[in-house]
Amino acid sequence: MAAVLSCGSEAQASHGSAGWLWGMVAWRGVIDIVVPHRVVRRRAGIRVHRRCDLDPEQARRVNGIPVTDPVSTLIDMACDLRDAPLEKAIREADRLGLVDPETLLTTLEGIPRRPGTGRLRRLLESETFSLTDSELEQRFLRLVRATHLPPPRTQVLLNGYRVDFYWPELGLVVETDGLRYHRTPSQQRRDRLRDQVHSAAGLMPMRFTAAQVRFEPRRTKAMLIAVASRLESRR
Repeated sequence: MAAVLSCGSEAQASHGSAGWLWGMVAWRGVIDIVVPHRVVRRRAGIRVHRRCDLDPEQARRVNGIPVTDPVSTLIDMACDLRDAPLEKAIREADRLGLVDPETLLTTLEGIPRRPGTGRLRRLLESETFSLTDSELEQRFLRLVRATHLPPPRTQVLLNGYRVDFYWPELGLVVETDGLRYHRTPSQQRRDRLRDQVHSAAGLMPMRFTAAQVRFEPRRTKAMLIAVASRLESRR
C-alpha cells in the first residue's frame, strides 16, 4: 500500500506484485507499480511501469490495495515469467475463480495489443498448455462417490496411454478434460486416436470437460451411471 500511495492517486499494484495479491504467484520480492503514461515516478526499491491505456476507474482492490484486474495482471506477468510459471499462474487464476482460460482468450482478442498479449495468447493456444489438474480430478471423484460405482483406478497406464480413471471390471475409461477453451486440431486428433485405441481394445472411452464436471454435476453423474449400467448388464 505504501508503494502504491508513493506513486500517486492513480497508481496500481501490477505485474508480479498484483499476481501475488490475487494469489496467482508466490512473492517475488520486487514491488511492481503501474501508473498512467503521463505520470513520471521514480522510487527506490519499486519498479514503476507507465501505460497509455491505464484507466484508474477500472482498478480493483485486494485487501484495500488498488491493483490491476486479473486479465491485465496475467498480461503483465507474461512479460516477465517463463512458460511454466506463467501456466501455473493461469491455472491458479482459474482455480481461484478470477478468470478461466476461455474467457481470458476471448478477452485478449478484443483488447488493444500491448506487451504480453501476444505471448499470453500463444501460450493459451499452444498444444502444451493443459488444465487437467488434481483439483478437477478430485471434483470428478466426488461425483463418483455419489454413485453406486466402485472407486476407479487413477492415473494408470493403459494401451500405451496414461488415463485419468479406469474401471477394469466395466471396461470403462474416463478422461477429464481441463481445456475449456477451443482445442487445437492437433489436440483433437490425439484425443480421437486415444479413444480409438481404447475402443479397439474393447473398452468404452468417455470424456467430460471441466465445465461439465464443475457446472453440470447432475448431468455428468447421470451420464456416467447410464453408461456404467449398460456396460454392467453386458457382463
